[in-house]
Amino acid sequence: MNHLVLALSLSLFASPVFAQEAKPVETMKDCPMHDQHAAHHATVEKNGDQAMGFPHDKTTHHFRMSSDGGAIEVTANDSNDKMDLGAIRSHLSHIVTMFNNGDFSTPMFIHDGVPPGVTTMKLMKSAIRYTYEEMPSGGRIQVKSDDPIGVASIHDFLRFQITDHQTGDSLEVAQNKFIEQLTGQLAH
Repeated sequence: MNHLVLALSLSLFASPVFAQEAKPVETMKDCPMHDQHAAHHATVEKNGDQAMGFPHDKTTHHFRMSSDGGAIEVTANDSNDKMDLGAIRSHLSHIVTMFNNGDFSTPMFIHDGVPPGVTTMKLMKSAIRYTYEEMPSGGRIQVKSDDPIGVASIHDFLRFQITDHQTGDSLEVAQNKFIEQLTGQLAH
């Protein structure tokens, strides 16, 4: 009985895991709301440049999902660009402090709304860990949880970031790992 309740509960929270990956930018031109999407993306880029302190066109963002959460990676396109490299590292280390305190005001400003997953991530503040680490040309925030609901909320947040920033990062491997994690927990 407990496994059935757990499975049903997890299916409610994990259903977004099976959402389709964002369409490539080239096929979006056929969308009747293409101009509205383009305007929103321009707002995301403008707000992001302002909030992050470095220009989006001189940096690369990646959002990686893993079985226990994922990562936010930002690198300078030019490894000799010391100014943007410093700004990336400063921003990401500051974001870790904010997220650990349940403060998601920066992504809310950048995306002009509350990104999916944020409400649950705030509620599960003590079950989610955020750590910063430097990379050779930038930095990375590791976001991890041992709680399946925490992991699902992290995945919702990262999936939204992938789509809204149009990074093209794949969701396939992460979906399979997450399914394996849920299946393993249901077996116990």
